[in-house]
Amino acid sequence: MTDSRTAGAEPILLAFSGGLDTSFCVPWLRETYDRPVITVTVDTGGIDADAARVLAERSAQLGAVAHHIVDARQAYWDRVLKFLVMANARRGQMYPLCVGAERVLQAQTIADLALKLGTRTVAHGCTAAGNDQVRFEVALRTLAPGLEILAPVRDQAFKRPEQLAFLEARQLPVPPFGAAYSVNRGLWGVTIGGRETLTSDGSIPDHAWVLGPRAFSEPLPPASHHLRFEQGVPTALDGKALSPVALIEALESMGGPYGIGRGIHLGDTVIGTKGRVAYEAPAAEMILVAHRELEKLVLTGRQIRVKDSVAGPYADLVHEGQHLDPVCRDIEALLLSSQTRVSGEVKLLLRPGALFVEGVTSPYSLMTVSKGVYGEAAGEWSAADALGYSKMLALPSMFHARAGRVPS
Repeated sequence: MTDSRTAGAEPILLAFSGGLDTSFCVPWLRETYDRPVITVTVDTGGIDADAARVLAERSAQLGAVAHHIVDARQAYWDRVLKFLVMANARRGQMYPLCVGAERVLQAQTIADLALKLGTRTVAHGCTAAGNDQVRFEVALRTLAPGLEILAPVRDQAFKRPEQLAFLEARQLPVPPFGAAYSVNRGLWGVTIGGRETLTSDGSIPDHAWVLGPRAFSEPLPPASHHLRFEQGVPTALDGKALSPVALIEALESMGGPYGIGRGIHLGDTVIGTKGRVAYEAPAAEMILVAHRELEKLVLTGRQIRVKDSVAGPYADLVHEGQHLDPVCRDIEALLLSSQTRVSGEVKLLLRPGALFVEGVTSPYSLMTVSKGVYGEAAGEWSAADALGYSKMLALPSMFHARAGRVPS
């Protein structure tokens, strides 16, 4: 493998989010290795034109010789998010993998760009204590094993105050939140880490929330919206057809000010420790809740049980950066098959901090095709059939109870 200190003028390609860690990496890499640094931002959501301009300006101010931004939002939907929706995937029964699921795609994009630019060295700003270091490195080593990977924040154990001091000493730009909060934003939501999330007993302050800081201090009135799906894919909002990416972005703008999809997730990290992070995922929450209810209407109980049995492992694999494992393709094939009839419309009511499903309709409804009415009238069966079914269903328990009786 090439020694990074003797590779001449070959540039270092740095995955750049504009946060404190990657901002610090630009001048540190340039000064330490005496090589040019090129930054690349893989846009998997949350970057508008103004944000893109700020990232490019910050990269140049930090000393990068060039900056690339790659729009990967549609690819992120096609390769990852679509299947997370179909699986109703969450981590710990609550966290919708709003940030982290895109890392494999970002790594692949960076590896491709490194090949195009003719460099054999890439860098990232992950720490030794987080999940992203594993996600990036597993993906990069799988996709491009010949690349040298530099991770200065992890390998040199730099702390956030140290990075902040490094930048300030050189009069270089510091991210808005400075060292107080680590904010990551993507198409599926936002994560926020700070001193409050380092323990298990407190929440971040209102001003630290990114999408809805005034959701409860300045509450909005309730509002109803209609979300349409075709074969498991969200296709229209309030009667207007939208691409999945545009629809997700519209739902984020709509649900964020209500505090929809806000939470603090506590769970197991990839490296085996317990971790905690605040998140805002209004679009993910609205889509997953609506999709789940539509599936209840059109899928059989056995379909739902089998889907649920693979959804957890699939979410874990994606969360842990193992999306390239072939078992993910096997699970995705099952998910695609299950969505043939997951088409219809879901009516959602938004209130501050609450999402309520008002109703769901589908041409494939298993409810409307039955002649029976739950709790009211039998349909394709008689009262005698119901009595006989109950007797037969009770047999295993009856036999078990009978076998356990002690003879008198």
